[in-house]
Amino acid sequence: MLISGTGTNLQALIDAPDIDVCCVVSSRAGAAGLERAVRAGIPATATADEDETVAVLEAHGAELIVLAGYMRILSAAFVGRWSGRILNVHPALLPAFPGARAVEDALAHGVKVTGVTVHLVDAEHVTADTGPIVMQEAMAVSYDDTAAEVTERLHRIEHRLLPEAVRLYGAGRIHVDGRRVRVSG
Repeated sequence: MLISGTGTNLQALIDAPDIDVCCVVSSRAGAAGLERAVRAGIPATATADEDETVAVLEAHGAELIVLAGYMRILSAAFVGRWSGRILNVHPALLPAFPGARAVEDALAHGVKVTGVTVHLVDAEHVTADTGPIVMQEAMAVSYDDTAAEVTERLHRIEHRLLPEAVRLYGAGRIHVDGRRVRVSG
């Protein structure tokens, strides 16, 4: 799993009894998510660059790469190496509001509905949150909501959707057909 921050989505995967997190890599040495991983007995480290990240993932036999708040842009070579095996969770209903300021951008735009997207990362558009969508869930917002309040509510959705997407992947139930994802069973 690749993180950069507090690791709340990591915790959701740790708490899922049927999901095995083989290692955690952070783009930031001080990320609180690293402490969560260590407390759970999961190998965890911060890496300086993509080559070091690849080495850690390969050393631990990572089969699926999960991005949760990972704030380092992945190269097309990295994405190509794990083609079809990288899931990202994003705090907006893609394709609307891609990027690192999704919640703030959605609120500034005056949306009445936002949500969470779990998608596959594709090598063609590695920087733009544009890969095939696996799952989405919408949530109403009010003009009075702050970014912090919306983020907190979105986290609750993320903590349900991300483990479910990982389970679907592990069960071989995710099938990509162009830009569309079909979930079998």
